[in-house]
Amino acid sequence: MARTKHEATLPSREEILRYIADSPVKVGKREIARAFGIKGGAAKVELKRLLAEMSQEGLIEGRARRSITRAGELPPVAVLDIVDADPDGELIAVPVAKGRETGDGEPPRILLAPASRRDAHVPGIGDRVLARLTRTEEDGAVLYEARVIRKLGQGRKQVLGVFRKVDRHARIIPTDKRDRTEYQVAPEDWGGARNGDLVMAEVAPAGRRGGGRAARVREVLGPRLDDPRAISLIAVHEHGIPVDFPDDALEQAKAARAVRTLGDRTDLRDMPLVTIDPEDARDHDDAVHAMPDDDPKNPGGHIVTVAIADVAHYVTPGSALDRAAWERGNSCYFPDRVVPMLPERLSNELCSLNEGVDRPCLAVRMTFDAHGRKLRHEFMRGLMRSAASLSYAQVQQAWDGAPGPETTALHDGVLAPLFAAYEAAKIAREARAPLDLDLPEHKIVLNEAGEVESIRPRERLEAHRLIEEFMILANVAAAETLERRRTPLIYRVHDTPDREKLLSLRDFLQTIGLKLSLGQVMEPRIFNRILTLARNTGNEELVSTVVLRSQSQAVYSPENIGHFGLNLGKYAHFTSPIRRYADLVVHRALIRALDLGKGKLTDEEIGRLDETAEHISQTERRAMAAERESTDRYLAAFMADRVGLEFEGRIASATRFGLFVRLPEMGADGLIPIATLPGDYYRHDESAHALVGENTGLTFRLGDSLTVRLAEATPVTGGLRFELIEGGKPGKPARGRKTGRRPGSGAPGKTKPGRTRR
Repeated sequence: MARTKHEATLPSREEILRYIADSPVKVGKREIARAFGIKGGAAKVELKRLLAEMSQEGLIEGRARRSITRAGELPPVAVLDIVDADPDGELIAVPVAKGRETGDGEPPRILLAPASRRDAHVPGIGDRVLARLTRTEEDGAVLYEARVIRKLGQGRKQVLGVFRKVDRHARIIPTDKRDRTEYQVAPEDWGGARNGDLVMAEVAPAGRRGGGRAARVREVLGPRLDDPRAISLIAVHEHGIPVDFPDDALEQAKAARAVRTLGDRTDLRDMPLVTIDPEDARDHDDAVHAMPDDDPKNPGGHIVTVAIADVAHYVTPGSALDRAAWERGNSCYFPDRVVPMLPERLSNELCSLNEGVDRPCLAVRMTFDAHGRKLRHEFMRGLMRSAASLSYAQVQQAWDGAPGPETTALHDGVLAPLFAAYEAAKIAREARAPLDLDLPEHKIVLNEAGEVESIRPRERLEAHRLIEEFMILANVAAAETLERRRTPLIYRVHDTPDREKLLSLRDFLQTIGLKLSLGQVMEPRIFNRILTLARNTGNEELVSTVVLRSQSQAVYSPENIGHFGLNLGKYAHFTSPIRRYADLVVHRALIRALDLGKGKLTDEEIGRLDETAEHISQTERRAMAAERESTDRYLAAFMADRVGLEFEGRIASATRFGLFVRLPEMGADGLIPIATLPGDYYRHDESAHALVGENTGLTFRLGDSLTVRLAEATPVTGGLRFELIEGGKPGKPARGRKTGRRPGSGAPGKTKPGRTRR
């Protein structure tokens, strides 16, 4: 393509547009000049002028050196911010160089390609990615499909908060207690929000406006903060937990039908299997049955059957339901609602082992000797009919010798054999010696309006332990079978404690006269011995808390390293496929290994077990954080009208910035800022889990009792702030680096009188 240095030799507008459209990479002035052989300063100046004219005429867009595109089109590769998800669960993105960030109008609609969602490193809302774009049309509208090349990090910050308006001024107060910024919102950016609304907002780049950080309302989430339903809604949005199911998944669930014929299944309908769950349970994953073993070679033995909902019958690999379940990873449980892993048509109906109806199941029959040692087991795909849906409280009453109307008829033939089998299983459990931590838990009770009515300790009954032990035994049997059949699976693994954490635990135990020798193979029984020594010393809960913090976190993995806490060499989750994707994978693996029909684990799934294990470990952590923060907000709402009252509490954590105090009666945690402690500098003694006064020696240590006054309760963040009324113990003055601030002249153990915020 020979060119001279005259304007007439420049490419035509049509040639430039055709070149931009056909280019597989980003196009700038340099690429156009090279493509058309334009050389020399004068010719390049003319090209620049031509491109400017085309931009003014609306033919092309872009001012950067390598970002010229046809008007209304995006380049084939672009940097995107993921900003939302549509009702089908697909992520929505906008180009960084368009939209509100540059003020160039509304960006085109971009959806992440579905295939990208299976990547274990799949980005989420708020992430910035480099992606390859493909232009398509849907119902006459232009949209783009994006395939992620790599994740670049966080994009434009989004903030979840409460919209507060006074006259023509508005601000957003974040729900995240770590974010103390109040974002200013200009009237044109209110987005229809009203005072008190829960909103999702997009934070403007720093420096966009003076007078603090600015944001614009992107979505009014509702309900208002004073509506109790807002609390779980905050947790759901803050952690990006999918709530609405895609239309194709809902259609698939709606089309599912109950299993009414036996087919190749084992008929278990005459076996009086029973479900035992919390009294408010709506989904029933598991049912149990036990009977004496009549084999003369096994005197005093027991046969235990654990039947689990056959979710794999309905949720097949690669289906819309499977994709939705994988994305969620697990169900999330809040005081006011459940965000299920599966649509309610399955979770509460077709899969749930409801009383008196035929349900497909995957069952394991286990034979134990009189000492609870497992002799053998076998799996089967069956059809069962629950004889009764019982609560833990009802079963406990029967255990205690006072069966109620629901359990009287079942006691001798159904419950008594379960109790006998459990007594044998306890012998084996005690010999195995798993980690025996039993920290107190609390239950939030809501009234009909969704408000907190009471907070009470969660009972830990022998009926709970019975079901827990039978589920553990079934989980072990699943892992053993799959290993024996050499079928890949996802294990539930729990590593031995990290040495650094053990050193910290040892140093702490020395401060209260207990010893931990690190020159031995670590086993759970070593920690159990420490817990036993701490019993009835006043330090029991304190030691239990520190031992718990020294442990590793259990995760999912296709590689087996055993389960330290349970003291098991192999372990997998099998018993809760309605609410955990890991269990569904294990069900499919068993179907494959034992040739039990349709719904088996596919080669494709096996190829990405690493990704799935990492993903569901992350979704489990996400759910735990959301549930914990939701509980904190309910507690703060419950405490809001108790500001100014005094409480007895215990130090739950000593940090560089203050003391976290727990109120044992309700499990609420709040902060005493270090600046408000009595007049001294305080050093954080990490090994002793304490704050120590540098001059006075006044010591505040994990587990110590304090009298505190509630100074502030903030339901929007779940934060509680306390003032110290009385507490602290004399000790040796600390010398060294100052980590606290001198608040003023307060007497040791007393705070200066001050005004209480209400």
